[in-house]
Amino acid sequence: MRFGDYIRISFDQLRRRKVVTMLCAMGISIGCAAIVVAMSIGESAAQYSEMQMSRWFKLDEITVSPQSAGQSGDPSAKPEIDEGSLLTSQKLELIRTFPHVLAAAPMEEIGHYQTKLANGTSSYAQVIATDLNSLQAFGHQMRLGAVSDLPQTVIANFGATFGYVDEKARQSLYDKLRQNPYDDEIYKQLENLDRLPANLYQQSIQFVQYDQQSGREMLSPPLRVTGVLKKPDSQTDNMSMNQKIIYVSLETAEWLRKQPGFRPIASDASMNTVSASVEHYPLVTVKVDSQQHITQVENKIKQLRLTARNNLEQKERLEKQFAMVRTIALGIGLFVLFIASISIVVAMTMSTHQRRRQIGIMKVLGANLRQIRNMFIVEATLIGLLGGIMGVILSHWIIWGINGLVLSSGAEAAEILFIAPWIIPLGMFFAIITGILAGLYPAINASRTDALTAIRRD
Repeated sequence: MRFGDYIRISFDQLRRRKVVTMLCAMGISIGCAAIVVAMSIGESAAQYSEMQMSRWFKLDEITVSPQSAGQSGDPSAKPEIDEGSLLTSQKLELIRTFPHVLAAAPMEEIGHYQTKLANGTSSYAQVIATDLNSLQAFGHQMRLGAVSDLPQTVIANFGATFGYVDEKARQSLYDKLRQNPYDDEIYKQLENLDRLPANLYQQSIQFVQYDQQSGREMLSPPLRVTGVLKKPDSQTDNMSMNQKIIYVSLETAEWLRKQPGFRPIASDASMNTVSASVEHYPLVTVKVDSQQHITQVENKIKQLRLTARNNLEQKERLEKQFAMVRTIALGIGLFVLFIASISIVVAMTMSTHQRRRQIGIMKVLGANLRQIRNMFIVEATLIGLLGGIMGVILSHWIIWGINGLVLSSGAEAAEILFIAPWIIPLGMFFAIITGILAGLYPAINASRTDALTAIRRD
């Protein structure tokens, strides 16, 4: 018999036993849908987690620092720096010439400060000293203005333009909150204050410090905002509003330190001092063209007797965790398919018993054992194929329903589940394989039927 004959005979048998066929196909469809949905949830969660990680951690950047000579027995002592492993300007220039390196620049935290505008409104921001001309190479784009060569100028990111309000109004809300700490309306008002936008472009801005002894407010000299960065495409508005950064040049950072009463308030001022005139730096950030080249560049940096760190370890740890989740999800789906295969074995075995006369006549007419087995295997394969198609449709309905619930709860579109293209063939593969394996025993049993005995009994 030709393959078309097997298909025609199998379809004819499936149409005659519609109820049994649909019940077997439904069992396989549930297992197939369980695999597709479970794998889709795992894949969506993995992609969403990686996207969140890339928003907060730069996976294509390397943090370079001098190599420590060792740590003394005193836990409070600072690590000693080997002079031969200092991060000098010559090493920085050499790193910039490495293959796959897009940019390398000092990028050191000066501290977190309250910031005040000329109109009296204030907010807060993290101040980072760096080479302002390298911001574009690190993926930042200007929304307003440009980097200026003039001294005492700064660049504000998108988040730093929010939250400028009158300090008395903010303090008034805090006083009310102390009196009634369970008032949700006050919390909403405070949250709305941080969402108020301000036009920082070409504004005069000052950093505020408080003298711990006298409690007196100390202001840095005014600085001019010559540029405002765009919101990164990978960040939501809420994330950007919570990430307030003001970039200053190395020269401006050094000039600020020389001002009376100003002092850096970073976590470790002695290790986070960036100067435009020194010959070495405490920390440098390196931008690589892709994550695939991170390890290659990192190894070359370590050859310069420097310490290099990246965030790929966190990504790899996350991938291992979600690989385990996918394995568990696949196991659950396969267990459901195993239960469904039992129903196929039972149904096909009953079909073999009911079709003994047909099998006997086919053998008398010259059908061999292989043809009989193939006929039942093709029939079981069609049941698996039908169940796989039904399972894929069912899984799309389930994902669609879950997405509807997610959207109705007010979640972002980025958090919606999706079915990756490679998951559908996987689900179909297991559904068809289940049908084939479940049909092997009935097929072998049917091929062993004695033709004369079957015809004589029926």
